[in-house]
Amino acid sequence: MVREAKGPKEGDFITIKSYKHDGSLHRTWRDTMVLKTSENVLIGCNDHTLVTEDDGRRWVTREPAIVYFHKHYWFNIVAMIRDNGVSYYCNLASPYVLDKEALKYIDYDLDVKVFPDGERRLLDVDEYEEHGAQWQYPADTDRILKANVKVLVDWIKHKKGPFSQEYIDIWYSRYQELSRRQ
Repeated sequence: MVREAKGPKEGDFITIKSYKHDGSLHRTWRDTMVLKTSENVLIGCNDHTLVTEDDGRRWVTREPAIVYFHKHYWFNIVAMIRDNGVSYYCNLASPYVLDKEALKYIDYDLDVKVFPDGERRLLDVDEYEEHGAQWQYPADTDRILKANVKVLVDWIKHKKGPFSQEYIDIWYSRYQELSRRQ
């Protein structure tokens, strides 16, 4: 009997790769620390993480960020922990898959940014429409993404999950604890 390989464990480092709808690589984050995995969720932390863009440009994240991925929601959430509070960058994207190489998802251009004061902005609508026409996003995908924007906004309004300060405190504390063990 062949046993299925176990995924990453708490404290392991993984690579995250985002793709575009046409299959092209969009962006890669190297060395995201895994804080929690479950059947449907992966929570991690990027802290001075190397990011490589599709054109080869490279940069390093400036502050610690708790990342949240779910296998059923069409978004992922990056909570950037800054001196003036937590800022969120939410990518409308396919649910993630995890293989031996990386955590992978398709980025669908639309983003919701949430500022420390609670202000929300929907970003890149023009890019979404342009790529939707270029790559012929299926009508089902468009419907799913628009429904998930509503779910995401509801989470933000009600400070659900990653949008609660308690969540950030718990997972950032866990990251610091695991980092001391490295």
